[in-house]
Amino acid sequence: MMQFTRADFPKDFLFAAATSAYQIEGHSFGGAGRTHWDDFAATPGNVVHAEHGAIACDHYHRYTEDLDLMAAMGLDAYRFSTSWARVMPEGRGAANQEGLDFYDRLVDAMLERNLKPMATLYHWELPSALADLGGWRNPDLPKWFGEYTRVIMDRIGDRMFSVAPINEPWCVGWLSHFLGHHAPGLRDIRATAHAMHHVLCAHGRAVEVLRDLDVANVGAVCNFEYAHPATDSAADKEAAALYDGYYNRFFLGGLFKGAYPDNVMAGLEPHMPKGWQDDFALIGQKLDWLGLNYYTCKRVAATDGAWPAHEEVAGPLPKTQMGWEIYPEGLHHFLGWVDANYTKGLPLYVTENGMANPDQPDVPDAARIDYLNQHLAAARQAIADGVPLAGYTFWSLLDNYEWALGYEKRFGLIHVDFETLERTPKASYHALALALKA
Repeated sequence: MMQFTRADFPKDFLFAAATSAYQIEGHSFGGAGRTHWDDFAATPGNVVHAEHGAIACDHYHRYTEDLDLMAAMGLDAYRFSTSWARVMPEGRGAANQEGLDFYDRLVDAMLERNLKPMATLYHWELPSALADLGGWRNPDLPKWFGEYTRVIMDRIGDRMFSVAPINEPWCVGWLSHFLGHHAPGLRDIRATAHAMHHVLCAHGRAVEVLRDLDVANVGAVCNFEYAHPATDSAADKEAAALYDGYYNRFFLGGLFKGAYPDNVMAGLEPHMPKGWQDDFALIGQKLDWLGLNYYTCKRVAATDGAWPAHEEVAGPLPKTQMGWEIYPEGLHHFLGWVDANYTKGLPLYVTENGMANPDQPDVPDAARIDYLNQHLAAARQAIADGVPLAGYTFWSLLDNYEWALGYEKRFGLIHVDFETLERTPKASYHALALALKA
């Protein structure tokens, strides 16, 4: 069972579940355009079993069932994303009316169930036509993202509880262009520097458009990992500080300080796009809230290789199905650290937290319940410390397409049989439902 009830949190605290468009909707439906994830998955060796998002959970046709499950669980809000290629199949130009109609229906169905719509405009599914033009390396990408923002939010923006332009810019920039684990699958430091900067410029341009449309409650969502030095050596401590720099401090620095960390720029500055120093007014516009996605910590050891000259090593803590250490202290740390050093009283939300576990329907998923209890306890401690935490979002509502890991890694509160698409709430779903009604 859960070790909390609603009464343990502030009166207006919001509990939500999160998903993302490409991971659940079924991208082959409704006139959606091709994305770089379709291309990445079609390339041998990139994705487990070469799996893709053509059908996924078929949320496109089964969204009312999924929203009913959320309402029955007692959730207050739904953090969903809209797909750029569903709204604008070529990334620019003509809109797809079927796509706009789908999101219109989806939002109205949320409101009918008293679920507050928390929209994310980009969760990694770049239209292939824009990838052909360089994708996030192209300095025109922020302009195109602003055009997309206007098209989708002109349709549904009047009914949003909150909007964030881009989910996890670290994944868009570093994971996808330096490590090559996500589409477009590059391992190129110049591409990385350009992508990391342009994703923040695109965020800024979207904020401008959202303000112009009078969309309320605009924020940003970043992901965080606590970086432990593998040993007490000076080299490992420096390596962990650099990991913390490009993972945790780079994007916050752009959003809230108008500067990037010095230790990161020591490696990236020679590769940055021309005139990058002039873009911080665009990047750093006023926000109404910040979302934190948190899952794990990493152990970082120095190497004698090329910059960043470090590697991840295994740690001693219990691990999830992803191989990620379970470290709830990191969530407590980041909530207090972000508030003290960057957001300074701005409302914060945990916008993703959860674990992958190889569970089955109707089998008590004790590991997930324990994981959530530990992290919710960390959140309660942060609130007791005075952090203005306003909500908590579980990742994920459904077992889904876990990007390069295909359908093997199950993060859902609801089990999905990917042969029949049958939904079966797990023990964690039922435990949360009891806690949220208490």
